[in-house]
Amino acid sequence: MTEFLVKSFVKDHENTEDLQVRTRYGILSSCVGIICNVLLFTVKYIIGFMMNSLAIMADASNNLSDAASSIISFIGVKMASKPADKEHPFGHGRIEYIAALIVSFLVIEVGFTCLRSSFSKLFHPEPIAFEWAPFIILLLSIGVKLWLSLFNRKLGKRIKSKVMLATAADSAGDVIVTGATVLSILICHLTAVNIDAVTGIVVSLLVMWAGFGIAKDTLEPLIGQAPDPELYRQIQTMVEAYDGILGTHDLIIHNYGPNRSMATIHAEVPSDVDIEVSHEIIDRIEREVSHALNIFLVIHMDPVETHDEKVLAVKEKLKNVLQALDENLTFHDFRMVNGQEQINLIFDVVVPFSYSQKDTDRVSRQIAMLMKEIDSRYECVITVDKNYLGE
Repeated sequence: MTEFLVKSFVKDHENTEDLQVRTRYGILSSCVGIICNVLLFTVKYIIGFMMNSLAIMADASNNLSDAASSIISFIGVKMASKPADKEHPFGHGRIEYIAALIVSFLVIEVGFTCLRSSFSKLFHPEPIAFEWAPFIILLLSIGVKLWLSLFNRKLGKRIKSKVMLATAADSAGDVIVTGATVLSILICHLTAVNIDAVTGIVVSLLVMWAGFGIAKDTLEPLIGQAPDPELYRQIQTMVEAYDGILGTHDLIIHNYGPNRSMATIHAEVPSDVDIEVSHEIIDRIEREVSHALNIFLVIHMDPVETHDEKVLAVKEKLKNVLQALDENLTFHDFRMVNGQEQINLIFDVVVPFSYSQKDTDRVSRQIAMLMKEIDSRYECVITVDKNYLGE
């Protein structure tokens, strides 16, 4: 059914990197969610009204609120697809994260409401009457909600949409809540043991935990999380594969929404090569890597000495010093400025994220001291960096 709906309503559905295709996926997910929840609400409410059952009508109202989640998802996807403008030069993609955050609060609210009701029943238990009509309706609801959860999860993973995954979790929460209700009814009917309140408390906590997990996953890209290691290494590998590039460092990736990323990287080029030749290579890399990875890439060019034996020898000594202090230390942007009585060694040191400011200051002093022991004329001018991959 999922593939049938995708092929029927999502044009060019295999090109999931395209923003318009992602929007079509989002609209399909939202519309299916709205239709399913409204149908469930209508059927349950009519039957509940005919049977004068407040429980069924209350469950129907819950489906109506679930339709609101799909509407929020629809609005979020549509707004996130808006093109960049003067006020938002990097587009509106992060609105999708905000929509997912709102849905996560709805999931938490469902869990909290169920928890409050369960505690009330724990101290004031109510008898559970078994009736076939409500029971079958609950089973039907579980089936629809389970399919809806799997549907949104499959589409969400396909296009890496947090709001769809949040909506899937919302539906899964309903499946758990309703499933626990069905289990309680069966146990009470067969054994006369009422575990409705206890089951409700356990389920409520699980649903709330899932809601907090969605909120955490959604907040991370908004706050600024470490980039995907695979994408990080892809960019590094592709840039360093070009002739004329000796190495790379200081790769930073900014996320402005799903499939909306910008990256900057420093590329090392031989200092004795004509600057126009290196610049032409850099321009070509920017174009080709940006197109291949669907990412906006900006490259800063760093000239590196490759022939001066004295400079290369000092770089090797510096490398040995860093490795002796901590094998996780690396350096780049090394320059050596000679004077009659002083030789300035200018470079950046990359320290692990676990380093405190005290650790950083200590290592900087040790590097300067050990290099001065090698040659008293060496004066280290150190800039401390951290790896933005977070490793």
